[in-house]
Amino acid sequence: MSQTPFPLSPSLWAATAVPPPDTHPLTQSTQADVLVVGGGYAGLSAALHLAEQGARAVLLEAREIGFGGSGRNGGQVIPGLKYDPDALLSMFGAEGGERLIRFAGATADSVFNLIERHGMNVPRVRHGWIQGAHNAAALKLAHARAAQWARWGADAQPLDKGEAARLIGSDRYLGGWVDRRAGAVQPLSYARELARAALGAGAVLHTDTPVTGFKRDGGRWVARTAGGPVVMADRVVMCANAYGGDLLPGLRASIIDANTFQVATSPLPERLRAGIFPEGHVTSDTRNLLLYFRLDHQGRLLMGGRGPFREPTGVQDWSHLERVMVKLFPQVAGVPFEYRWCGRVAITRDYLPHLHEPQPGLLVNVGCQGRGVGLQTSMGHAMARYLLSGDPGALPVPLSPVKSFPLYGLRRLYVGAAVTWFRMIDGGV
Repeated sequence: MSQTPFPLSPSLWAATAVPPPDTHPLTQSTQADVLVVGGGYAGLSAALHLAEQGARAVLLEAREIGFGGSGRNGGQVIPGLKYDPDALLSMFGAEGGERLIRFAGATADSVFNLIERHGMNVPRVRHGWIQGAHNAAALKLAHARAAQWARWGADAQPLDKGEAARLIGSDRYLGGWVDRRAGAVQPLSYARELARAALGAGAVLHTDTPVTGFKRDGGRWVARTAGGPVVMADRVVMCANAYGGDLLPGLRASIIDANTFQVATSPLPERLRAGIFPEGHVTSDTRNLLLYFRLDHQGRLLMGGRGPFREPTGVQDWSHLERVMVKLFPQVAGVPFEYRWCGRVAITRDYLPHLHEPQPGLLVNVGCQGRGVGLQTSMGHAMARYLLSGDPGALPVPLSPVKSFPLYGLRRLYVGAAVTWFRMIDGGV
């Protein structure tokens, strides 16, 4: 996600996060075994796991830790991918499909295990994720999804309308399914605590240090920074996701940088809080333009969803989410909205995470697809193993070439058309 030119207030997460660790810009040239570009979940996890294995890892972040999607997402920690296990087996074959299924199914474990192992100060819950079905076809799909993941050992089960209404606090869904492996974190606190753990393991982190380009020199990589110093490294891993598109030819055109918007109420009165997510679940639904919502650690109800492709110009750009929230939860009508924020997310052509290696020793990671907290934490660990071992089997997805979206320059037009179409077929809330 990227900063917007319309700062109504800090995001909810910036306003309630733990303080960041003490980091500074790079002021003199240095060397590394591995240079990590990007201070979000993937880069921080890679730096942490590299340092724990004795590698000299230097991480450069253009702004501040968690500035992008890692500090401004919904905080839901959901295992799995957009595709169900049977589809992944069909796409990647028996061996590759099973590897990806097991990787994706364990991503929430990676987050909560790291938090416990390093004693991170991160508000969190882990009572499960509910996917609410908005129509009959989606309900059938949700129940099939629960059955598939249950066959792979997940604590998952289908929900009927009554149980979904009780666990969510809204009767607007026909049912759905629940995955009890999932949970939620304060996302910016988690990013900052990951940075603190990486520093403690011996990684070197520099913020406010944009990388402006790479070149090969004598078998090593030389990364230039905007301030002048360079980093010489044996290997480079790019974890900038939606931010590093200009560092590699064609990378920007391989993703759609859609805008996602979020709102949060003031803390709910106890009489309301007791009836909304009474058991601490988090939720997103089955719409093409999905909605995601939960309570934060201070009792605010927050909701996210798609907004205008352009940058916001006023509070009216969040009004659709405010209306939807009251339709889903009429009991919160009159509760003021305290926070509004938004930013860019990177969507790949096939809705899968991608790993590219355009040149030896240069590894590129893009694509979160709504699972970024757990997926990118686990991806950072997998990339660290690959960089240290050279074994492609350490990676959950095969390395692939960079492929551009067709007619990329017209993306604003066709994304806008797709949003209009999806809104029509999704129906009302």
